[in-house]
Amino acid sequence: MPKMPSMPAPADADERRGKPAVVVYPNGTLPPADMPMLEAARDGMTKIDEVIVPPRDARAFKAPKGHFFRIVSVEGAQVGDLNLWNVDDLSERFFSGKTRALHATHVGVGDRLWSTLPTLRPMATITHDTLGWYGWDADGAGVHDVIGTRCDPYTNRLLNGDDYHHCCHSNLTRALASARNISVREAEPHVHDVLNVFMCTGFSQDTHQYFMKASPVRPGDFIEFFSEIDLLGALSACPGGDCGATHSSDTSACYPLKVEVFRPDPASLKGWVSPAVNAYPRTHGLG
Repeated sequence: MPKMPSMPAPADADERRGKPAVVVYPNGTLPPADMPMLEAARDGMTKIDEVIVPPRDARAFKAPKGHFFRIVSVEGAQVGDLNLWNVDDLSERFFSGKTRALHATHVGVGDRLWSTLPTLRPMATITHDTLGWYGWDADGAGVHDVIGTRCDPYTNRLLNGDDYHHCCHSNLTRALASARNISVREAEPHVHDVLNVFMCTGFSQDTHQYFMKASPVRPGDFIEFFSEIDLLGALSACPGGDCGATHSSDTSACYPLKVEVFRPDPASLKGWVSPAVNAYPRTHGLG
């Protein structure tokens, strides 16, 4: 429900509310990806790996730097939750909050997935998106959001009072544990907020609550990324299916997702250099 004001409005309330909005990180302040080079590199690339992610489960994959990877809808409308790590250092992982601040609530071609502090560098660049036509709908929703966290068994226990083990958080935890040959308790702290692939979301115009609606994805649709560093990824096929009604459920129609990894002709990336870690010296004013 709408929040009721707890205090009467002051006399200058309209003036305070009327201040201009200022974009925190304006377009053009970030060094852009070389999209013409990446577009050219897409031509003639060779598929070197493929991973099928079962419904209500997750799988890990590796995408070496200088390669491309795609997340593909293969049987039906299905949302996926994506985690990314530096394959050599799990402490460097995808930073959804900073990606949202630097780009927008929903990402698309040319946007980059940024890593956590203190490295803060591009991990992957979005190079193709067959749902790029969707834009913003009448409800203010878009696809591929970096707003939502991921469905998890702790919130499910809080709200429903029972245990559900196929939330995306649990799925990603099992996938990482398997990929690293570690226990789920060791793996779980590395699981982080996600890119909600294919998910259609926004904020309601009256209460500003996070909402979801049926994903527009269809079999054959895909989103494609260029790996800026050596990546370990994990993708969960969300138990909500297309997330048009619910999540954390065994009642929704769910489908597999496919991850494909491609190697381009190295000559097409001539001059490209994997981004270095952030140059801030980490002195924080004390040295």
